[in-house]
Amino acid sequence: MGGPGEPPEGAPEGGPGGGEDEYRSVVFDESFVRAARLQEFSAQERMADHAPAVRRRPPLRRGLSRQVLVLVLLIAVAFGTAIYMGVRHPYQDPAVRQPVEPLRMTVIPLTPGGTVPGHVTPEYLYAHSPAAQFRVGAEGIPLPASRSTAHFSDSQVVGALTTAKDYIVRSSLYPEVIAGRQVRPVRVLLDTDQLDQFDESFAHPAADGRHAPTGWLVRFDPAGAELADPKIRVQGTLQAAETDSSTLEVTADHTFVYALRPAGADSGAKASLFTVRRELHFRFDRDDLRLHTAQLVVSYVQAGPLSCAEDSTNHLRPLLAGQTAKAGGPAGTDPYATGSATALCGSLATSAQPRV
Repeated sequence: MGGPGEPPEGAPEGGPGGGEDEYRSVVFDESFVRAARLQEFSAQERMADHAPAVRRRPPLRRGLSRQVLVLVLLIAVAFGTAIYMGVRHPYQDPAVRQPVEPLRMTVIPLTPGGTVPGHVTPEYLYAHSPAAQFRVGAEGIPLPASRSTAHFSDSQVVGALTTAKDYIVRSSLYPEVIAGRQVRPVRVLLDTDQLDQFDESFAHPAADGRHAPTGWLVRFDPAGAELADPKIRVQGTLQAAETDSSTLEVTADHTFVYALRPAGADSGAKASLFTVRRELHFRFDRDDLRLHTAQLVVSYVQAGPLSCAEDSTNHLRPLLAGQTAKAGGPAGTDPYATGSATALCGSLATSAQPRV
C-alpha cells in the first residue's frame, strides 16, 4: 500500500523526483517566457470569432537603447559647450593682435654749473641731498592700490604693475646691468615683437631716438665709474589705466640716485652722487599679461651730472667728484635732414647736488 499522497499503484518508476528530472530540460524560467515573441491567447480571448490562437508580443526594450540615448545627449552637450567657450574665449585671437609699436626714447644729459661735489662717505652725501628721504632699492617702487577696470580683472591689473616694476628694478638696480656686463635680465621681460629693436640697439647704438641702449636701461661706462654704495636710493610712482578693451597701460616716473667713485679706486676715494630720472610708458595686451612680458613704448630719461660733449647713447659717462663739464656740446641738428634726432642737453640745478 502506498504512502499518504501517493497513487494507489505507488510512486512512479524511478523513485521520488524522477519525473521532475525527466522534464527538467523542457521547463523554461520566467525570463525566457517573458522574452518570447509569440504569446497564446487566453480561453476567453479565443472565444471571439476568427481569433488566432496566438498573438505577436512587442519586442522588449533593451537597456542598450537607453545607454545610446544618454551617450548621444552627452556628446551634444559637450559639442555645444565647446562652441560656447570658443565664442566666449577671454583671449584675443593672435591673428588679429594689434601691432607692437617700437620704443621711442629721449636721453637728456644734465650738465653741472661748476665742480661736482664729493665726500668719502656716501651716506653723508645722501643725507645732505634731496634724496635724504628716498627709500633703498626696490622699496622705493611700491605697487599702488589696484582696482579692476571695465575689461580687466584686479589680478590682471596687478600683473601689469608687477611686470612694469620688475622691468624697472632689473633695468635700474641690478648691479650686473648697471655695470654694463649683462642685458638679458631686461631683455626677457620685453614683448617678443620688440626684441629685434632691443638687439639692434646694443649691436649698433645710434642717437636716432630708437636705438640708444641708455633708453632701455641704466648703465655706466665700466672704465669710468663704479658703485660706491650698493644701496641705491629710489622714489617714484606707478599708475595703471585701461586704454581700450584689449590694452592696459602703466606709467612709471622714478628718480634714482647712485653713489659713484672712479672705477678701480679704493674705498678712501671721494664719492659723488649721480641722478637719473626715468619716465617709462608700458603697454600690455592679453598675451603680455599671460606671458609676464611688457611693451615699452616711451622712455624719457634725464641724467646728470654729465658733459654734453660726451656721447650718452651707449653708456652714461658721469662726471665724478671734483670734475667739471667739458666745453662744447652736441653737434648742431639740421631740421631739414630726415631721420636725424634733435640734440638735447640741459643744466643740472645746483639744488639737485648734495651740500658738502
